[in-house]
Amino acid sequence: MHMPAITGTGVFTPKETVTNDELVAAFNAHADLFNTENAEAIAAGEIEAKPHSSAEFIFSASGIEQRYVMEKSGVLDPARMYPHLRERSDEEVSIMAEIGLDACTTALEAAGRTGVEVDLVICAASNHERAYPAIAIEIQKELGAGGFAFDMNVACSSATFGIQAAADMIRSGSVRCAVVVSPEITSGHLEWRDRDCHFIFGDVATAVVLERAEDAQGAHFLVHSTRCATQFSNNIRNNNGFLRRTRDAMEDRRDMQFMQNGRKVFKEVLPLVSTHIAEHMTGEGWSSDELKRVWLHQANKAMNDFIGKKVLGRTPEAGEQPNILQDYANTSSAGSIIAFSQNSGDLAPGDKGVICSFGAGYSVGSVLVERA
Repeated sequence: MHMPAITGTGVFTPKETVTNDELVAAFNAHADLFNTENAEAIAAGEIEAKPHSSAEFIFSASGIEQRYVMEKSGVLDPARMYPHLRERSDEEVSIMAEIGLDACTTALEAAGRTGVEVDLVICAASNHERAYPAIAIEIQKELGAGGFAFDMNVACSSATFGIQAAADMIRSGSVRCAVVVSPEITSGHLEWRDRDCHFIFGDVATAVVLERAEDAQGAHFLVHSTRCATQFSNNIRNNNGFLRRTRDAMEDRRDMQFMQNGRKVFKEVLPLVSTHIAEHMTGEGWSSDELKRVWLHQANKAMNDFIGKKVLGRTPEAGEQPNILQDYANTSSAGSIIAFSQNSGDLAPGDKGVICSFGAGYSVGSVLVERA
């Protein structure tokens, strides 16, 4: 059995940002258009008028101040409210593979590796742009990697589930060097016309290099243990898919984009995640006093603050439970990896931490790491 280690990380950040003020201006203009066009039905009580949003509401509800997007003009067009992304030919590199490749290149450089040394690529993400061929295999080709590759979707937990799969294969000896890449173009599935969720997501791509600790070429993090769990819930859902055309109604229904019952998610996910991490640590003989850092899924600041307090048994001190969602918003599976990538270089050998992501499913994955 081999000890797996995280030897490099990479983050691709889009060039365009959308601030809360920009987003609110566009949404409120859209709401006014909708209310004007449907004035008679609203007056008759057949449909509800769309209320305005506000930057204050967004920040108080989430802690988000801005988000990065691949294309902002479509998102901010009150008559459209979703991005313009150019259709690519089958001979071109897909947009997911393109941004994923950028993150992979950065991660491999940090690990002192090249693509040809990789023998496993897992594309672990919530929002895959096609059913097949796998985006992971396309990234594998562009990297010049060998071995094999496959896609994985466990919603916002995808990256930690991917890390467990890669770590298990490294432990067993079936692979030597793996990349878990999470290209998340969440702007494509978000319903920007819904006040309750239009502010939640942003676009990004992350990558993590895992290999045998004995092969590490520099500072790295030992992966002591991984643990994943799922529990079915409809409270976070997207009903889009290839069977859509088999139904009589092909219109762009609301349930074809991101949907969430936020209150139930908040109430049900918090104890699930807190208990999961606590039991994982106890099972490995770790105590909260040993933790130097907790890198959590970046969905909501209040959720992270609650979980951080439960895991540490006290209010986290500055830097112990880093948040990046004020800048990136919720980036689905990539959030905890951004937090880890940007807030781990200062740790000393022997320092321990937990990477955890959670989301639709419900699903939760945790990774216990130690700086070496």
